[in-house]
Amino acid sequence: MSVKIINNYSPNFTTYKRNTNNIKYLIYHYTGMSSESKAISRLTNVRSKVSCHYFIKRNGSIILMVPELYEAWHAGKSHWKQDKSLNRKSIGIEISNKGHEFGYQKFSKRQIRSLIKLSKILLKKYKIKKTKILGHSDIAVDRKKDPGEKFPWEYLYKNKIGVWHNINQNVLKKMRNKKISKAEEKIFYKSLLKFGYFFNVKVQSKKKSLVKNFQRHFRQNLINGRIDQECLFIAKKLTKIS
Repeated sequence: MSVKIINNYSPNFTTYKRNTNNIKYLIYHYTGMSSESKAISRLTNVRSKVSCHYFIKRNGSIILMVPELYEAWHAGKSHWKQDKSLNRKSIGIEISNKGHEFGYQKFSKRQIRSLIKLSKILLKKYKIKKTKILGHSDIAVDRKKDPGEKFPWEYLYKNKIGVWHNINQNVLKKMRNKKISKAEEKIFYKSLLKFGYFFNVKVQSKKKSLVKNFQRHFRQNLINGRIDQECLFIAKKLTKIS
């Protein structure tokens, strides 16, 4: 499989070369800016101190901004399981989308086709596990929302990228909005910790951000920050995925 890639290098990267064995994560982002040109400009501007390895335009074109062997600055303060500061261990892909602040859009079909092709190349090249294909909101639950609830995680899973709970939708709908007990709430949080999410269980605001970002990934048609039987069932299912 091959893809056409345009070079538009960013000056924002850490200059040491990484050991390829340390590249363990693939992180998806949306750009969250009012225009595609502004997003490209920011990611290639030395003053912004942010970058990514790959940028996917609305028309599906792929831009290489930082070569894979160098650390791009896309994840910021981030955690997954025992790993933190995931820039060092990840490849970051920015997908052009205005995001929640400027009019969140559906990702274009061309973007998703390009994303699937590129992702499959990277997964094979670096032997990245399916459980380490994540969104920015998964690894920075109290700071980020991207790539958001319109990102087609289930469709990617059907194309052998990432994980999905794969539970029948009719089963899930019967559980939606049904209350859980305090004991079940603890099981929910323990399940997310086991799966890989990192959060401070003592801070209520962070817990709500976590629930919303869990929903943006795994229960996309209702983002309300409340744990119900549907959320609990999905969370417990995820702990069985390896």
